[in-house]
Amino acid sequence: MEPLADFREVWAVDFEFTAPPGHNPVPLCVVARELTTGRLVRRWFGGDTFEPPYGTGPETLVVAYYASAEWGCHLALGWPVPTRIVDLYAEFASMTAGTNPPTGRGLLGAMSYFGLPALAAAEKDSMRQLAMRGGPYDAAEQESLLDYCQTDVDALARLLPAMLSRIDVPRALLRGRYTAAAARMERHGIPLDVQALRRLGDNWDAIKQRLVAAVNERYGVYEPVAPPTSRTSSSSGLVRDTTVVQAMRFSAARWQSYLVKNNIPWPRLDSGQLALDDDTFREMAKLYPEQVGPIRELRHTLGQMRLNELAVGPDGRNRVMVSMFGSKTGRNQPSNSKFVFGPSCWLRSLIRPGPGRALAYCDWSAQELGIAAALSGDRRMQEAYESGDPYMWFGKVARLVPKDATKKTHGPERDRFKVVMLGVLYGLSSGGLARKLGISPAHGGELLSLHRMTFHQFWAWSDAVQDEAVLSGSLRTVFGWTVRVGPETTPTSLRNFPMQANGAEMMRLAACLATERGVGVCCPVHDAFLIETGDDVVEAETRRMSDAMREASELVLPGFPLRTDAKIVTFPDRYADDRGRLMWATVNGILDGIDPPAEPAPECAGAADRSETGT
Repeated sequence: MEPLADFREVWAVDFEFTAPPGHNPVPLCVVARELTTGRLVRRWFGGDTFEPPYGTGPETLVVAYYASAEWGCHLALGWPVPTRIVDLYAEFASMTAGTNPPTGRGLLGAMSYFGLPALAAAEKDSMRQLAMRGGPYDAAEQESLLDYCQTDVDALARLLPAMLSRIDVPRALLRGRYTAAAARMERHGIPLDVQALRRLGDNWDAIKQRLVAAVNERYGVYEPVAPPTSRTSSSSGLVRDTTVVQAMRFSAARWQSYLVKNNIPWPRLDSGQLALDDDTFREMAKLYPEQVGPIRELRHTLGQMRLNELAVGPDGRNRVMVSMFGSKTGRNQPSNSKFVFGPSCWLRSLIRPGPGRALAYCDWSAQELGIAAALSGDRRMQEAYESGDPYMWFGKVARLVPKDATKKTHGPERDRFKVVMLGVLYGLSSGGLARKLGISPAHGGELLSLHRMTFHQFWAWSDAVQDEAVLSGSLRTVFGWTVRVGPETTPTSLRNFPMQANGAEMMRLAACLATERGVGVCCPVHDAFLIETGDDVVEAETRRMSDAMREASELVLPGFPLRTDAKIVTFPDRYADDRGRLMWATVNGILDGIDPPAEPAPECAGAADRSETGT
């Protein structure tokens, strides 16, 4: 293994552990093999404490598969996380990004891909179930789990040589470094108001029945389909208003009338019918947050949300796998149902710091646009980004608004410019632009032409990106994440790849820098981070997070650091997404009518012990 000759030892490592949803892992056993000497270590965690049986310093390389799980066990045991890591899952994901390996990207899928023997899937599932069951375990079960753990270590010992010729070791170490940051964020978790969540869950069916009627009072776009029922008494004898509001259904005809009345252009299908899919509602809610946002939130809430699926631990924290490297661009893909940032945005108001604690939501300002400006070298786009409001800058330069226009005076126009500026980053056509904005194709073509004239260097670069991908069969980020061009690859995804994938590189670097410096990062959220700290140091910690993000952006885009914004929340306030404020208030108003609180809302139960959560 010549590429690894600089390391004194190379260890393949695997843990078995149990971790119910929302919980931190409880390690059961560890198996490790040193790959140059063949030395094998098998240890069961029976309450005894011991040091890692392998080195964790820079002279030792530790190899794992989906390594954040292993480092979660390290953190649970109080062990240092290895300094040098190669995660063969991350490398296999990068090797196959843009394709669909026939047997998936798990360890068995990677072994099959390289023609290597591995444990049968059925036997692997059986052992996983045994580990997930939790203890106590008898001697035979302990031995079985150790044997199973060793099969994965032995598989790693075969897989590494098979993959090594295709691994860029320095860049693999950078991806491996991120697996440690992911483990730290997963361990920290997000503090929730668990009593508010429990109260919502206990009354969720009744809330949904009334929610349509409450929202419909303003919009009038739902129509009745069934008669109501009557009041009932609770087991305590208290009469509660459990009236089932008359069943309602969304009416496309009423929605069309509402749009006409409010002068809202709406995308249509080729058939001429209104486009009523969730993606369309989401995009239009961004353009018309007050007129469309609550209806989109209502439809999304009724159609997809399951409160009981949020993964909440015994300390009141939402913990999920960040699902690192989950997309073909290398971005995280956490579960939409288990992660509090996944469901409807009003539910994010469950996020609340505990007494003496504070949260900060730190995000890059127009990250994808900034990346496009830097990578394309388009000076006008860079000027637009540096203006602080690139969307209004475009409108003014294109002479679509007066020179003194602001977000306050020309908000709707700015929102349209934003759709144009971001849409072109993934190759939005004039027809697509027209559908998104609900305007004529001719008007869409005019806006696109204005963008081409204003940012001609960006367009030349974007065309070259697509040509390179088609000719070479792949595209790479500045740090080597690669996507393959296949028969199902679309030109729009190729144009958008540099922004999305380099944005993912930026996120990973910022997570490494921040968590290694002790910032209490709760989670990544696309192009942002939620951090937690003491309320007395929240401004300083927010600056430290912003500094890490700025530094990461300049490592990806030398000489062109991106700006960051931050929103700070201190106890007793709760986090709130502006798009969901009205829905949160509506839901809680309904809840108070169904189940009046017996006493003032208690302090948030989601604050974990400070010794576990960093600063």
